[in-house]
Amino acid sequence: MEDPFRVRVTVRGYELDTQGHLNQAVYLQYGEHARWECLRAAGISQDRLLASGVGPVALEVTLRYLSELRGGDEVDVSCAFRWGEGKTFHIDQDYTRPDGTRVATLTGVGGLLDLSARRLVPDPRERFRELAGDPAPLGL
Repeated sequence: MEDPFRVRVTVRGYELDTQGHLNQAVYLQYGEHARWECLRAAGISQDRLLASGVGPVALEVTLRYLSELRGGDEVDVSCAFRWGEGKTFHIDQDYTRPDGTRVATLTGVGGLLDLSARRLVPDPRERFRELAGDPAPLGL
């Protein structure tokens, strides 16, 4: 299996909590950033999604903290889509230091919302494949 898409983020001082480590909500933002960058690497911009009348939605997210991140630390956030049948898909994300130490994991369930009907599209895998210039980052 091919390595998942990754993006590196440097922890900024204003993202820290009162204990001096990365605020828990910011982990979610880093995961979201990695997912958008993965879509962009596949050739799918936000404008392209909106023009086609769809948008990704998070239906479930589980975040597991394994080690703290502090200001100035770098973290690589991966993004791997797992496709199945039906209206949803799974996303696995690992947060790792450049030396390979895992600091967190995120697992999620997503869908692709038809923005007019306000319902999930029946086959998000096929819709993403149609929209992608390079479907490889999406595991397609």
